[in-house]
Amino acid sequence: MTEKRSPLPTLQGPRIRLRPHREDDLAAFFALYSDPEAMRYWSFPAWTDIAQARDRFAAALLSPGVDGTHAWAVAGADDALIGGLTLFSIDGAQRRAEIGYALQSAHWGRGYAQEAMRLAIEYAFDALRLRRIEADIDPRNQGSCRLVERIGFVREGLLRQRWLVAGEITDTALYGLLQEDWHRRAQQT
Repeated sequence: MTEKRSPLPTLQGPRIRLRPHREDDLAAFFALYSDPEAMRYWSFPAWTDIAQARDRFAAALLSPGVDGTHAWAVAGADDALIGGLTLFSIDGAQRRAEIGYALQSAHWGRGYAQEAMRLAIEYAFDALRLRRIEADIDPRNQGSCRLVERIGFVREGLLRQRWLVAGEITDTALYGLLQEDWHRRAQQT
């Protein structure tokens, strides 16, 4: 018997929304992951051919996937894709997941990533009933480190030489956010 999956919900924020990917997002999806500036600290190099996007895009269209991955398009006011946000490695028994995000560099510095993260985290803790979310960030990516720290993530460790991307060996700063800390911070504001 095939497992019936619930559709990926749309999460609405004041200026952006997280929505399911659509067939017409492919060009913007490729543009995001082929931007060397946006992909500088990613776990794979910027794509150079749209064929590299097809498998990942096909999986995003099926989100949530059979593995539970929730892959949203971050959409601006005109509903065009300006980024992506994914909850992945979801472990229901342990009630934990990892989170990753990317935003087209033209949209940096406007608070969109923070807004998208807050929407996804609230959903993860309330709807999915997770107790822990982790973020794996290249420690040289100071903007991303500051973003997760502002939201409430705690840097829990450094994994040295974790990634080999385009011939460059990089570290991982591992961040964690607990549901109880998230809710405690929300009550204080």
